[in-house]
Order: sequence, then C-alpha cells, then structure tokens
Amino acid sequence: MASGDVVWWILVGGVLPLWFSAGFLDYLCHRASDIEHANGVRETALHWLMFTEVGVPLLAAVFLKVDALLFVLMGACWIAHEVTTHIDLRVAIATRYVSAFEQQVHSFLEVLPVIALLLLALLHWDQAGALLGLGAQPADFSLSLKPLPSAAELICLFAGVLLLGVIPYLDELLRGLRARRGPNGGPRNAA
Repeated sequence: MASGDVVWWILVGGVLPLWFSAGFLDYLCHRASDIEHANGVRETALHWLMFTEVGVPLLAAVFLKVDALLFVLMGACWIAHEVTTHIDLRVAIATRYVSAFEQQVHSFLEVLPVIALLLLALLHWDQAGALLGLGAQPADFSLSLKPLPSAAELICLFAGVLLLGVIPYLDELLRGLRARRGPNGGPRNAA
C-alpha cells in the first residue's frame, strides 16, 4: 500500500470517526449537565456555528479539488472555530458545570480538525507547500469540482454526520426551545 493510501485511510478510517464520536460525546455531556436549563438556545447556537465552521471545510474537501484556495478556506474556518470555541467555553463555564470528561472531549474536538488538516496537507503537499512558498508548483486558487466519492463513502459520511451531529444537536436545540417556553408551553417567566 502506498504511503498516500495509508494517510488517506488514517484520515477517513481513524480521524473522521473519532471526530464524529467526540462530537456525539460532547452532546451527551451537554445533555447530562442539563444544558437546556443552564444556557438553552444561546449555547446551542454556538454549537451549531461550530458545526458549520467544521462542516463547510469538510464538505468542500469531499466535493471540491483540494488546492491552495481550499487550504485557505480550511485555515480561516479553523481560526473561526477556535474563536467560537473560546466564546462557547466562557459561556459554558460561567453558567453550568463542565466536567473534566467534557473538557477532555473538547480537547479532541480542538485537535482532530488540525490533524485532519495536516493529513490533508500531506496528501496534497504540492498545493499546501505552494501556499507556503515551497515546492515547484504555483498555488492554485481555482474552484472546481472533483470526481464524486463512491456512493458507499458518501452514505457513510452523511450517515455519520446525521446520526452523530445533526440529530443530537437538533435534539439539544429543541430541548432548549422547550425549556425557554416553560413547563406549560408558555414563556418561562409568564405569570
């Protein structure tokens, strides 16, 4: 097996499943800490923003040619994710109990995108290096589709995103909205 194939399988068979699993564990931690009554929709909105900040580059890498433009997009999304993470943690720590386990899960959620980006840079070093002024190729800032992954790969990817990301965080959002309305369906502070 070629070294590029090994890197690819580490990325799609190791890093992505760990990343999705860490996101689901984070949801379970939020659920256990009764997030809907601590921060409700406010913190969940930050979670959806972070989900978008990692989802956009992930989808871009699946459907677009990986070039210098994509690495710039991924880097910008990573920086935005780090800023949002900082805001999210300040909100969470100020208003609810954040367990040591949840903090460790957050560590994975911060480092796995960096690992994914570095592995992708290894697979496309010609463009990652060109962006840094290294290598013989010029940086390509074009935007073009690449051949679609197999149906099985797409099903696995979207099933993972749906089952371990979208559905859990949709549940978190709905619980927050219900908590905001109060026990009788009206506003929580209604007399």
